[in-house]
Amino acid sequence: MAPVRLTALHPLASAVTGLAAGAAAVLLMPGALANAIGLVLTGAGFAMSLKLYERRAAAQREQAFAAIGEVKVRLATNAIKLDSLAQRVEQMPMREADAIPARAAINELTAEVGLLGDLLQQIATTLADHDAQLTAAAQSRRAAPVPALSAAEPARRRDTLAAERAQAVQAEQLRVAEERAAVISTALADGKVEVHLQPIVQLPQRRTRGYEALVRLRLDETTLLLPAEFLAIVEERGFGPTLDALVLTRALAIARHLGSKDGNLFVSCNFSSATWGSSQALVTLSRILDKYREHAGHLVIEMPQRVFRALEPTSLGLLGAMSANGVRFALDQVGDLRLDPVSLHDRGVRFVKVPAALLQAEADGRSSTDIAAGDLSAQLARASIVLVAEKIEDDPTVADMIELGVTHAQGLVFSPPRPVKPDVFADPETVKPAAPVPEAAKPAPRIAAEILGYPGAVSPLAAAAALPPQPEEKPERLPFRAVLRRASA
Repeated sequence: MAPVRLTALHPLASAVTGLAAGAAAVLLMPGALANAIGLVLTGAGFAMSLKLYERRAAAQREQAFAAIGEVKVRLATNAIKLDSLAQRVEQMPMREADAIPARAAINELTAEVGLLGDLLQQIATTLADHDAQLTAAAQSRRAAPVPALSAAEPARRRDTLAAERAQAVQAEQLRVAEERAAVISTALADGKVEVHLQPIVQLPQRRTRGYEALVRLRLDETTLLLPAEFLAIVEERGFGPTLDALVLTRALAIARHLGSKDGNLFVSCNFSSATWGSSQALVTLSRILDKYREHAGHLVIEMPQRVFRALEPTSLGLLGAMSANGVRFALDQVGDLRLDPVSLHDRGVRFVKVPAALLQAEADGRSSTDIAAGDLSAQLARASIVLVAEKIEDDPTVADMIELGVTHAQGLVFSPPRPVKPDVFADPETVKPAAPVPEAAKPAPRIAAEILGYPGAVSPLAAAAALPPQPEEKPERLPFRAVLRRASA
């Protein structure tokens, strides 16, 4: 039989034993002595129970302190591991765009470990203060109750810790955003702006009629940022007009290149919201356009519909000056079809770019406007404005646009944006004048046939001119059925 450990018994066992012994003494022993012995035994049992309760509480506190110390050791170990992981991440060969999120995650974990360590330290400090107060109360033998935490104290501490954690996370996010903004600003200051072209085709032949210049920002050899990833930071830092000037200069170089080719091709570009809202920035771009006026006929500037409707009189005057220099405008980011073609033409708008999804919704009757989707292209054409359906990604949408009478389209189904060849931005080579031929190198004049007494040679052009004019024979026009019959024979 296994021995019974007294420490495994409940502290109330002493009180019950004392009470039972006192009751037995009262029942078995006669007189007043039995009552006194019963009271002494009962009091001794209760005193022993209180002693055991104090000893058990002390043991539990020791266990709690030991557990807290073990958790703190593990947190310190994890902090060391996180530090080692951060060093390995710094040593790994990766792109800056991928390294920034990894550093952010590691820093957030480090902040979490630090907050947990602070919480454990506060718990240990609270327990130590509680023990010190109990010891002081036992030594002074005062009957004052042990001060306890109020009911609102844990909630207040939780709120404080949550606020500290949110503040640490926000500070880390701000730091990461500042690093990314610094990288983007450096790339923009170094002129690492690339222009990719996406064709605008004519339907149904899908023949290229123009291009849209889409800006990209090159961070390194493997990282290329799209406008959605850097435009907000660029505009927040006030670099929008600078970026637009770079894009406009490259677009004019592309327009110069397109001007040397057949087909009357054009290139379109966009400006940032900061530029459209600043008259000074528009004046700067107007000066650039005035400097390259001979290439402006192959340039189209796109303007969002919401910006066009909110233009101030000063900006409208600057647009009129650009239009007088030969620049054409395109209405972009159209959200509704409440359009006035005559007013648009008077302000220099020659293209209206409407998302294909909006045209399909109008054709299906899912939204109501003054102009039907099937009549929009014809009404704009009467005002010398071309309707361009954009964001087309599949062939069924192309068929829908042809059915609606749309003549120009743009989208991934035709071609994704592609980078421009470097030779497009190169300066055109100047044609060197031909060197004068020296007199000694000139061939001796040939002796005419008339001098030798032979009939002179008549050139083919002179012979043809001497013949009487022959009537031009028109080609025989055959009906289409005859052509099909010959092809199937």
